[in-house]
Amino acid sequence: MNWDDVRIFLAVARAASLTGAAPVLRMDPATLGRRIARLEDSVGGALFVKSPQGYALTDLGARLQDHAARAEDALTPALHAGEGQGSLTGQIRIGAPDGCANFLLPQVCAAIQLDNPALDIQVLALPRVVNLSKREADMAITVSPPNAERLSVQKITDYHLHLAAAKGTQFQTLADIRGERIVGYIPDMIFDKELDYLGDIGAKAVQLASNSVSVQLNMLRQGGGVGIVHDFAMPFAPELQFVLQDALSLTRAFYLVRHLSDRRSDRLTRFADLLIAGVRREVAHLEAQACLTAGGKS
Repeated sequence: MNWDDVRIFLAVARAASLTGAAPVLRMDPATLGRRIARLEDSVGGALFVKSPQGYALTDLGARLQDHAARAEDALTPALHAGEGQGSLTGQIRIGAPDGCANFLLPQVCAAIQLDNPALDIQVLALPRVVNLSKREADMAITVSPPNAERLSVQKITDYHLHLAAAKGTQFQTLADIRGERIVGYIPDMIFDKELDYLGDIGAKAVQLASNSVSVQLNMLRQGGGVGIVHDFAMPFAPELQFVLQDALSLTRAFYLVRHLSDRRSDRLTRFADLLIAGVRREVAHLEAQACLTAGGKS
């Protein structure tokens, strides 16, 4: 079996389509279709059920994906054994929650790519935990450390959140906001317990809700009410101010999650080090700026 065909199979399986895998592999969909057909002839059976909705794995395809992913894990260190200390090259995909992806990673990734012009960086922003076992990304930033095997976890930094509302808003106690419109997550779409702030606020319902913190921030900017906001997002919303900081202050953390086998890849480790340093620096910078512009406390 040709390993290059297996690599193509894995990309199509993860993207669930030829068009989705094409940019990752830098090949056109027609060529990918021919390579998948060749692999199916080699294994003697269909690996995908093709439909207008995409490519779904057959039972044979699912079994092959499991074995191929394990082989990929084993081969990764050897494939990167000759990497030197020059500029980073190739493609690296990072999965991240919405807030981190929108307010931190654009600056961090732009700076890394500027120093490594042959490197392609992709940010996968999803309102859920990125599935590294399916290789949706090379690494992921999370707000809770996973317990899954074959993963390495490194704490990046703490970050802070406070209540925010339109400038000029005045509250004396947390009880005062119970008659206000609450902006927050759609309760049944909260994918991590660390993102469930309703109990902290003392609210029973969310009148304006989204699974995206960027949408929540824009709701607040339009005078939507009061809600929990990342301190590092406040510099992007000059219409808002912190409220009731003495009554409610939350601390959460970002973690970098990688495949255990990828720790032996010099290329990915060097990128991870740059990413961690950049996120730490950007959180500190933006939180300090928020203290100055949004009524925050240092």
